[in-house]
Amino acid sequence: MSKIRLRALEPGDLDFLSRIENDKSLWHLSHTQQPFSKQLLAQYIQEADRDIYEAKQFRFAIEAAENQALIGFIDLFDFDPKNRRAGVGIILDEQYRKQGYGYAALTAVIDYAFKILFLHQLYANISIDNPASIRLFEECGFIKTGCKKDWNFNGNEYVDELLYQLLNNNQE
Repeated sequence: MSKIRLRALEPGDLDFLSRIENDKSLWHLSHTQQPFSKQLLAQYIQEADRDIYEAKQFRFAIEAAENQALIGFIDLFDFDPKNRRAGVGIILDEQYRKQGYGYAALTAVIDYAFKILFLHQLYANISIDNPASIRLFEECGFIKTGCKKDWNFNGNEYVDELLYQLLNNNQE
């Protein structure tokens, strides 16, 4: 049995979504520069059921299987059906990190992307100063294929961003 369940966003996720999206310590991950209102986030949840082919993205809520607690989100973004690829990003509530939940969620999204969406590849952009994320993506088979030098400014210095890719080698 899996440690997690992926599901669509629901109205009851608003407070958790607001806490994650408005946590300034996480803004560098999504290049956010200002807080989001609850009204805007509620509208986002309402529209989150749009088809990935229309919206070019989809956010899954990650629930812990043992208690159905919402513990994070995993996103497919920059969905490109012509080239059959998408970016992937994940965020877990701090208390659920380093317990296998991220691995379970990422492997579930890989399975969905390759077996349901028939994507050829997934990619992730990871800051060089995020060793936990690097380790997670490498454990799931992603390969570092590039480094964007001085890519992101974190307020004090420029930080390199690594490009990781996972190719679907099981395509027919």
